[in-house]
Amino acid sequence: MKLEGKVAILTAAAGVGIGQATARMMAREGVKVVVTDTHEERSRSVAQAIHDEYGVGTLDIKCDVTNLNEVNYVVETTLRRFGRIDILFNNAGTNRPAQIVDMKDETWDIVIDTSLKGTFYCSRAVLPAMIEQKQGRIVNITSVAGFRGLGGGHAHYAAAKAGVMAFTRCLAMEVAPYRITANTIAPSFIFNEFIPNIYPQEEIERMFAEVPYPRKGTPEDIANTVLFLVSDEGEYITGQTICVTGGSWMR
Repeated sequence: MKLEGKVAILTAAAGVGIGQATARMMAREGVKVVVTDTHEERSRSVAQAIHDEYGVGTLDIKCDVTNLNEVNYVVETTLRRFGRIDILFNNAGTNRPAQIVDMKDETWDIVIDTSLKGTFYCSRAVLPAMIEQKQGRIVNITSVAGFRGLGGGHAHYAAAKAGVMAFTRCLAMEVAPYRITANTIAPSFIFNEFIPNIYPQEEIERMFAEVPYPRKGTPEDIANTVLFLVSDEGEYITGQTICVTGGSWMR
């Protein structure tokens, strides 16, 4: 219960991966969690399950992070309900693998808008409350794809994730005087049951083969890192990208 009484907004938190794992881990530590997702019913179900299991205050709100009105509604509703916002976890992202020569404009836009513009929208929306509190933690999910060249049709995804890293460094510098930190976490391949709906099996096997550590990365590995960054122990870390990769990327 080291974070008891804190309030966190998490994007894309009702799926089977990193978002929900992080929401559950925060709730275990006493955080009141705001579960947002593009799927309204799924958000409601996950928020209720977290409340029932951990006994913390929860809120479920449908939110597409590319929709500014929906983002602002999440922040306004959270402040009305809980009175403060201590943590923002920008987890929302998507990928639509396509070779550059064949990539449609709308494919580029949905990937860039979800990962990069969505991170900007959500971060900007919570800043007035965090600045007034003179305290806050922002953690953004990026990817080692932002460091490395990739085949397989991931140019738009890599560009978005590199953009999130650069944005976060600038954000960290701007808000540091208010005791707000901003960091990114760059996973390598983290498996969940939805992954086969995005990537072909041969691509999944290729990504697994790059990891030297003798087990698969899990959403809980990322959630543990988030928990450290938003805790008092992580207070003096800001503007950083923490790679959680099982050794598949070292820098």
